Amino acid sequence: MKKSSLAAITAPLLRWFAARKRPLPWRDDPRPYYVWVSEIMLQQTRVAAVLPYFDRFIAALPDVAALAAADDDRLMKLWEGLGYYSRARNLKKAAQIVMAEYGGVLPAEAAALRKLPGIGRYTAGAVSSIAHGRRVPAVDGNVLRVIARLTGDGRDVMQETTRRAIEAAVGEIIPADAAAFNQALMELGALVCLPRGAARCEACPLTSLCAARRDDRVATLPVKAPKKERRVEARTVLWIEGPEGIAVCRRPPRGLLAGLWELPNLAGHLTRPEVLALAKAMGWPVRSLGKLPAARHVFTHIEWHLIGWRLRLKDGAVNPPAADGASPLPPIVWAAPGELKTRYGIPAAFRCFFPAEG
Repeated sequence: MKKSSLAAITAPLLRWFAARKRPLPWRDDPRPYYVWVSEIMLQQTRVAAVLPYFDRFIAALPDVAALAAADDDRLMKLWEGLGYYSRARNLKKAAQIVMAEYGGVLPAEAAALRKLPGIGRYTAGAVSSIAHGRRVPAVDGNVLRVIARLTGDGRDVMQETTRRAIEAAVGEIIPADAAAFNQALMELGALVCLPRGAARCEACPLTSLCAARRDDRVATLPVKAPKKERRVEARTVLWIEGPEGIAVCRRPPRGLLAGLWELPNLAGHLTRPEVLALAKAMGWPVRSLGKLPAARHVFTHIEWHLIGWRLRLKDGAVNPPAADGASPLPPIVWAAPGELKTRYGIPAAFRCFFPAEG
């Protein structure tokens, strides 16, 4: 199938979408703020995982003004568990710019949207087309896969030149109902034209138009260059119960999980004697020390191999000596158990070390 004949997909694709589209809150009520928040949440994250977060986020921060004024810790708590926390920080930065420069109204044009923090070409196209009906492409990973298969495109879709070419090809065939068309392409990739050997070609409304299906190349398209191997880091996580609560500390303001709260942790896998020596250096009288199950957490470029220890401290002094720059841990805050649920945003990497409830 040549790119010039891509227009043939429009009618069957729109019919399929009208009959099979999923009911989604940002789709049922496509106001610009809802579409924007949902698209940011959906980056690197499945729809099923996003749904409860979206509902909770919108209930707490219902519009641009509320997001712009949100307390950072509250924002991180609302985002807790979604990962890629820079997305939430950029949402707030963008909301503040929208309040200051656009009177609280999210711009409709893709070019203006791209100037906001955290909004790239795809997100700008999605918000502009879905919320405002602008005839601009919105090409995400799902759309890249669909178009590469339909056209038999064997170029590396991770290359910017390939992505731009596919974006241009889609842009040439967008019908008047740009919102439905762009969502239909995404939906087809999410539900039918699945990665690798999972594609459901028998359920696809475009099977007769698909070059990959015709040439038996569905499992090999799209082409992607191999990803770089992740760096593996060993870390020891500490669940520390003191008389004043559970120990938490804040991560550095830059870098991985920047500025979030976490359970105290150190590089390497500490032995029991090493953990006891750490507690002594921190001035913590230990009542008991137990090993926690090991875990693994994968980030985009880093993979943590985690072990954990649970320390119960005796009554008495539990705060470290006066800061002298030699402490092996950042400053500790003692959080009441209930505050871990309501106040402190703890990344998912540490949640596996929380004691089971009930």
